[in-house]
Amino acid sequence: LTAAAIVLAGAALDPRLKTVTYVLQSPKISAPVRLAVVADLHGCRYGEDMGHLLSAVQKAAPDAVLIPGDFFDDDHAMKNTRIFARAIAAEYPTFYVSGNHEIASKRADAMKEELRSYGITVLEGDAVPLALDGVTVWIAGADDPLIGRASAAAQRKSAREAIPAGAFGILLSHRPELSEEYAVLGFDAVVSGHAHGGQWRIPYLVNGFYAPHQGIFPAYAGGLYDLGTTKLIVSRGLARETTPLPRIFNRPELVIVEIQ
Repeated sequence: LTAAAIVLAGAALDPRLKTVTYVLQSPKISAPVRLAVVADLHGCRYGEDMGHLLSAVQKAAPDAVLIPGDFFDDDHAMKNTRIFARAIAAEYPTFYVSGNHEIASKRADAMKEELRSYGITVLEGDAVPLALDGVTVWIAGADDPLIGRASAAAQRKSAREAIPAGAFGILLSHRPELSEEYAVLGFDAVVSGHAHGGQWRIPYLVNGFYAPHQGIFPAYAGGLYDLGTTKLIVSRGLARETTPLPRIFNRPELVIVEIQ
């Protein structure tokens, strides 16, 4: 019994990074596109020089990297985020939007300028084309609503309007609970984080116990969700040692979105 309890506790508190892949289908795509989602890093460490996380991204061989907020943290050192940001931007087209922690830090503008200096595209109510061999997808993004709900909503609307008719459009937006708005905006996909996988889970029974701004038993803790013609991808995120509560049956994850 004691050995079984030890094994169960080890599984429950397993901090190892895992990779999760979601596949989307669209007639707008004439060749496969692979996107890596690095959500809610919060400055956490993944090996020396962030090697564990970088290796996981490289193994997935994405066409681009998407960062839907809380890349930095308002309470912790930014060293690990900086190391990873410089390295990833040198290898892949990389796109970023702010999360609530960056806005709360009151240093969001400086953080954005730093990311731009590495070659990362910072999205603030706009959309840009990602041109690959034989296919183009549009990456759009908006700041976290902590800038002001009306301002963030206006950014999301502006980002949608920047995507040409008939093109495949992806929105980076930190918070998944805005699902009703995402559904009517008309993006093909929305990529979010913020929920941290509901922090605690019971596999196959409870997908998450609590998420900020969703409360107990969040509807969007982590996974792939249908919002009519829009797909919502919610990453469980990468935050580990910077969170006040341990993750239980909720390993940190790198999400790969494969569009076919």
